[in-house]
Order: sequence, then C-alpha cells, then structure tokens
Amino acid sequence: MDLSSINPILLLASLMVAATPILLAAIGELVVERAGVLNLGVEGMMITGAVCGFIVAISTGSPWLGFAGAALGGALLALIFGVLTQVLLSNQVATGLALTLFGLGLAALLGQGYVGIKAPPVAKFPIPLLSDLPVIGPVLFRHDPIVYLGITIIAATSAFLRYSRAGLILRAVGENHEAAHALGYHVIRVRLLAIMFGGACAGLGGAYLGLVRVPQWTEGVTAGAGWIALAIVVFASWRPWRLLLGAYLFGGVTVLQLNLQAAGVALPVSYLSMAPYLATILVLVMMRSGRAPGSLGQSFHASR
Repeated sequence: MDLSSINPILLLASLMVAATPILLAAIGELVVERAGVLNLGVEGMMITGAVCGFIVAISTGSPWLGFAGAALGGALLALIFGVLTQVLLSNQVATGLALTLFGLGLAALLGQGYVGIKAPPVAKFPIPLLSDLPVIGPVLFRHDPIVYLGITIIAATSAFLRYSRAGLILRAVGENHEAAHALGYHVIRVRLLAIMFGGACAGLGGAYLGLVRVPQWTEGVTAGAGWIALAIVVFASWRPWRLLLGAYLFGGVTVLQLNLQAAGVALPVSYLSMAPYLATILVLVMMRSGRAPGSLGQSFHASR
C-alpha cells in the first residue's frame, strides 16, 4: 500500500468531475420537487440521455451536439412522465419507477450497436490567468465547460427560485397547488415545464457519464447515479447550494475509493466500490432534512 501516490490536487480536481453528473441530475429533480412533483424516474432519464447523447455524438462527431441531443432525449422522456401524471393523473411513484425501467430497457436496445465504441473527446477549457494559479488553478479552473455549466445552473436556479416572479410561482405551486390555482396560476403548465427542465438536466448528467467520465458506451453506465441524485435532493433540504455540497461529498468519496484501489489498500474491491453509496446513506441518516414542499407527490385536478 502506497498512499503517497495519491496526489491531493488531482484528487480535488477529479472530485469536481465525478460530482458533475450527480449535480446536474439532482438540480433538475430539485426544481421538479419544488413544483410539487415527485419523479422517481431520474435514473431512466439519465441513461436515456446518455444513450441519445452518445449516438448523436458518434453520428455527428461533435460531443456538444451530443450533449444537446441528451438534454432533448431526457426532456422528451420526462414529458411522457408529465403527461401521464399531470394530465392523465397516474400515480407519480409508480409512473416514475416505470419510467426508470423503460429508460434502462430503451438504452440497452439503442446502445447495442455502440458497445465498446469510443466517444469523440471533450476538450477542457482552462480559464485564462485563473488556471495558472497555484493549487486553486488546477482544482477549479482547468475543467471542461460542462463542469462550469453545472455550477452555473446551481447559481441560476438559486436566484430563479428566490428572486424571480416565475420562481415564486413555481414555489407556490409546490407548496399549495389549490391556492396557486385559486390565484389564477396554471398549475399543470408550471409543473410540465419544471418536469421537462428536470429531464433535460438528467439527460445532460447521463451524457456526461457516457462522453466524459466513461468515454465509450457501456450498458448501465449510470450505475445508480439517478438514485443518488434523488437522495441528495433530500439531503440538501431542497436548497440548491446545499445540493452542491452533497454532490461534491459523493463525488469526493467516489474518487477517493478509486485512488485507494490504485494505491493497493488491503480491502476487498467490492467494499471500496460500495463506499460512496454507504457514505450517502450515513449522511442522510445523520443529517436532518428540511420540510418538503407541501404538495409534493399530490395530483392536481382543476375541477376539484
């Protein structure tokens, strides 16, 4: 065992990369739940986005078009969930679980011809001047644009929910959809838009796994990342900046266990591999979560 081989600067830089797909999926689900909808289909939307993004990236040779295709694929799958739960009033929990199973099957089918094919590389975008700073530069400012996009979405979502009129309407719909409807707000429209945003973010997160983290198509590439994203939303008490902390915590444990494996730590690989998931469960048990949105998971019908 040689722990001296672990470079702390590279470890911290890798943490941000490992956290990005979870962060993207989780911030999308946070917005969905703040609108009062519980979508357990995050895993399905992530892997659908991953396969759509990979196919588009291979077909066009552009990873950026791949990310766009992934966001579209995730949003369309989310729209199916939205129509079923908000228009046809199906059960949100059952529909979300069905969405995950459907997404996993669809990705396995579409990805059959792409197994083992390498994705076009995603170039890093070091920020001038800042990337040359000692320690902080390599950790924070030498990443690909999607890492920065994830942090930007966190900041924009926080500002949107707190300061914008549309954000306040979304929160009102999530807290009490009957009162929001009585005030003249279109509850179903707000929720459908939130659901599609959540699907697009989940699709981006899935594409990041397939195009950056594991730059070739592998069946089941998400490996439960969607479920971790759901847990992190609860850990974050439905607050964007706390969600960022939760995603980095999971990413840090993930990267650490990989480095410990490489250093030859005398523990079975299976124990190290399950460490990030155990850490997530322990944090959820130890931390007190905030109050969930009042109408979370409740169906709305305007005629009631």
